[in-house]
Amino acid sequence: MQSRLNTGTAYKYTWIADGKPIGGSNNLPAFEPDSYAKPDVPQGKLTGPIEVPSKIYPGVKANVWFYVPEQWDGVTPLAVQIWGDGQNFTGPRPGQWRVLETLDNLTAQKRIPLMVNIFVQPGTGPERNQRSIEYDTVSDTYLHRLLDEILPVVAKSVKMRTDGYSRAIQGLSSGGIMAFNAAFTRPEDFSRVLSWIGSYTALQRSSTHPEGGAEYPTMVRREAKRNLRVWLEDGSEDLDNGAGYWPAANIGMANALKFKGYDYHFSFGVGEHNNAQGAAELPEAMTWLWRDYDPAKTSQDYVQDPGEKNQPVWRVVQLNRK
Repeated sequence: MQSRLNTGTAYKYTWIADGKPIGGSNNLPAFEPDSYAKPDVPQGKLTGPIEVPSKIYPGVKANVWFYVPEQWDGVTPLAVQIWGDGQNFTGPRPGQWRVLETLDNLTAQKRIPLMVNIFVQPGTGPERNQRSIEYDTVSDTYLHRLLDEILPVVAKSVKMRTDGYSRAIQGLSSGGIMAFNAAFTRPEDFSRVLSWIGSYTALQRSSTHPEGGAEYPTMVRREAKRNLRVWLEDGSEDLDNGAGYWPAANIGMANALKFKGYDYHFSFGVGEHNNAQGAAELPEAMTWLWRDYDPAKTSQDYVQDPGEKNQPVWRVVQLNRK
């Protein structure tokens, strides 16, 4: 039997031999056409890696890359988008997740503004779990790492917008909560969030936040609404461990954002803890995140789509038990 895959999403499959599954499950991204390089589309320029030491995290350093569109005049300040775990997206073309190809195509089609995309690797240093310390801790420490140590390095080569309206931040897994934490803490610096398989769980606890990122659904509900636009993505087969249950955490985040009236989108599929679905739907997500952007503005009030207001809250309608 043959069937066509719907592009812009991901599929889970298992190999069968002699009627028995082998090798576990696999996740397949079904990319859209705009995820593939096109011969008539200008390619941006990638610079890096640049090693950036840290005073905020003593003894820690991280590699940084930045990508500017070929159409940039070298003078006009660019919008900014930061990518957590940036080393995953800067390899030779075609990229495994086709991020650079997507950026080129959407820029050429003017579905996203001219922007500098900054790819930041988690820090390496004395702590084995430095990535989790940076990304999963509910505080403003890593935000200051980005604002005070990473962006100034890129600013030596690229003129950038400084208004939060013109800044987005992306991450996957622990990077997803990092991205949301940065914007929730300082919406005046980042107002657009792209979160793949976000770890809104208790991976890093503190006296201030005893349950770490697992507190975020409640924080979103109880605290003042921030002026943010948020795209969330997760899959029904995501992680379940001592820190939490990722699918429920992301459903909780989606319902909290809906309850509070945020401009948000929730994409929930069948995937496991990987970025297959996030990468497959990247052209759609980026277009949604930057829709109606006007470079003449420095601010915009993000409001929940009227159609979303009429939708029911997110519910689990079928379990794997009778």
